Amino acid sequence: MHMSFRYTARGGRPLALAALGLAIAGALVAPQQARASAFQLKEDSAQAMGRAYAGSLTAGGDVSVVANGPAAMSDLKGTYFEADVTAINFSAQFSGSAHDVLGNPISGGNGGDAGTTMPVPAFFFETQVSDRWHVGAAFSVPFGFKTDYDSNWVGRYNAIESKFESLDGTLSASFDITDNFSIGGSAIAQRTSATLTNAINFSTVGLSLVGPGTAMNLPPNEVYGLIPPGTDGLAHITGSSWAWGWQLGGYWKLDSQDRFAFNYRSKISHRLNGTADFNVPQNVSTLIGQLAPTLGLTPSTLPFQNTSGSAIFTTPAVASTSYWHQEDKFGFGADVDWTEWDVFKNLTVNYGNPAQPSSSQVFDWHNSWYASIGGEYYLTDRLTLRGGFGYDTTPTAGATRDVRVPDETRKLLSVGVGYKASEHLSLNASYAHIFVSHATVTNDVSATEDAITGTYDDYGNLFSLSAVYKF
Repeated sequence: MHMSFRYTARGGRPLALAALGLAIAGALVAPQQARASAFQLKEDSAQAMGRAYAGSLTAGGDVSVVANGPAAMSDLKGTYFEADVTAINFSAQFSGSAHDVLGNPISGGNGGDAGTTMPVPAFFFETQVSDRWHVGAAFSVPFGFKTDYDSNWVGRYNAIESKFESLDGTLSASFDITDNFSIGGSAIAQRTSATLTNAINFSTVGLSLVGPGTAMNLPPNEVYGLIPPGTDGLAHITGSSWAWGWQLGGYWKLDSQDRFAFNYRSKISHRLNGTADFNVPQNVSTLIGQLAPTLGLTPSTLPFQNTSGSAIFTTPAVASTSYWHQEDKFGFGADVDWTEWDVFKNLTVNYGNPAQPSSSQVFDWHNSWYASIGGEYYLTDRLTLRGGFGYDTTPTAGATRDVRVPDETRKLLSVGVGYKASEHLSLNASYAHIFVSHATVTNDVSATEDAITGTYDDYGNLFSLSAVYKF
């Protein structure tokens, strides 16, 4: 039987090293299959979340503009400190089936609830240094996700645990060109890291190792006796990188009641360096050792050894527009954001093992949009009520979506409250529910060509708190 994962090298001899390469590649590039849209996180402001992020740069009194739109620091008269934390709870429950390269069904359950609850902190500082100059600093988490399936589920060869995050340190400044127009910019230091695990189907790897062209030309049923179905190993992948980015924007006071802002955040390119550690069953190690001379391998170049890997990885550019209209007893606004997800066309991973060929994976993502409307009502001088609705399109499609974190178009409905505790201290709390369209995974294929197909029932809950202190 022809097996499409069988690759050749060194004069046409088949190598399981290629399967190893794809296993590592699948883990290192998996962060691209994540979350809002995809793996973007907007959750760094309790005030803005209460309005579904409508007026996020223009509603006023929100120090998170230091990281999200520094030109709007123009409206922060004085010195401020803000601390936010958002609990992100999401559920991802799969229903479907999987089969191996020979078409045999893979045993296991549906993985349980792969979702999790994770806190996302953010801190912001701003001060006015002159009539026209403002400076600020921020710590935030603009990208991240985490999922965790049962270790024996049907899709274990595609994913078990996935954790990815980008941490930003931002230094910002703004300058008031006129009384009604200001500009702002930031320098961004970003640390991106990933931790991922998946099982390895060594029964399929065995079929590749003893296929035609090797010294052991055994039929599939005898190979199954050597490495029977269900003989699993484990790959554990970690990687991290530091890189730099920037943003620029403008803030206009159109009149006494209306404000508009624009901000552009650059893409940030990383060289993600990592390690791949493997847990290999004893019978597999024995077989690989027996075949090493035939495959032209030395002890230092055997497959499924711990090795290093690196890949160019890019977090996308984001362009944001924000509008706000202010009345005495209420205010309302809208935001529209564009995210340049089409930077993910493909990704190539190179390895420290000199015998390991590089591996590539195709994504073909498209750019996405987020739009929201929302407002707030001033019940008293101290108490503010908020609400909003957002719509977030996905950059993924069913043909290329995978199980690391299956993304789909979502709708966000939010409410919030603000309380002015004193002249210096304000407190905010918000809740949002995310309605996610059913995500379909169509024949997601693992490194050893185990294919999984099914649908997801997803939803999310967000709860955010913040404290703003004016010195």
